[in-house]
Amino acid sequence: MKKRIVVKIGSNALTRADGRLDVTRMSALVDQIAWLRGQGCEVILVSSGAVACGRRELDIEHELDSVEQRQLFSAMGQAKLIGLYYDLFREYHIHVGQVLTMKENFQPGEQYRNQQACMRVMLENGVIPIVNENDTVSVTELMFTDNDELSGLIAQMMQADTLILLSNIDGIYTGNPADPQSQLIKEVAPGTDLSQYIQTEKSSAGRGGMQSKYATATGVQQAGISVIIANGKRENVLIDLMQNNKNVPHTVFIAHGTH
Repeated sequence: MKKRIVVKIGSNALTRADGRLDVTRMSALVDQIAWLRGQGCEVILVSSGAVACGRRELDIEHELDSVEQRQLFSAMGQAKLIGLYYDLFREYHIHVGQVLTMKENFQPGEQYRNQQACMRVMLENGVIPIVNENDTVSVTELMFTDNDELSGLIAQMMQADTLILLSNIDGIYTGNPADPQSQLIKEVAPGTDLSQYIQTEKSSAGRGGMQSKYATATGVQQAGISVIIANGKRENVLIDLMQNNKNVPHTVFIAHGTH
């Protein structure tokens, strides 16, 4: 049976210091996902970056409130983002499809089943689903906390084997990652409480932070799915993780029910 992997790429893994989309990094991650496919894995990609994409497309001369900005930039940026993915994956003759979703679609019922069936038929036909929140209509209380939460729900809905959360940090540390005294926590057994180590700061480019990654990882771990938090800016990070390269720093949450 094919291994099913959900890869979530955060805004911080996809943007440069100036806030622009890092197309070189995006291309490198596509190369690695194509490699995963070549190893017989099914991949679902949850990708941030639409707002960062759109922000660089348009110079706004008048004031917009935060919701209007998010709607405008995500609508423009999503088109650009999916176009870039389309072109990059086409080099490998891999088809992609766009799935824009909202939190209410994960309530039990017809929408949940329709979404699940759509992604299932994509995978059965060799198409990579590229998932993002539908930011043009999801605002305030209806939104996911961030794409960490979304990717966790997708991993559970699609009964993935592994969820990989890529940001610009190697994993969970015992303190501030910038502090030389801090140590990377390499393995987290089910039921382990790491809340004392979790930094509450939000990420610079995205909505998430380590707190949301930890919340997502523990929930998904309890559902019997292993979760890896790693640095998407590291060369060949996905390949190294899949080949169990001990030299690539990361935090793994061991799936509940496995030893």
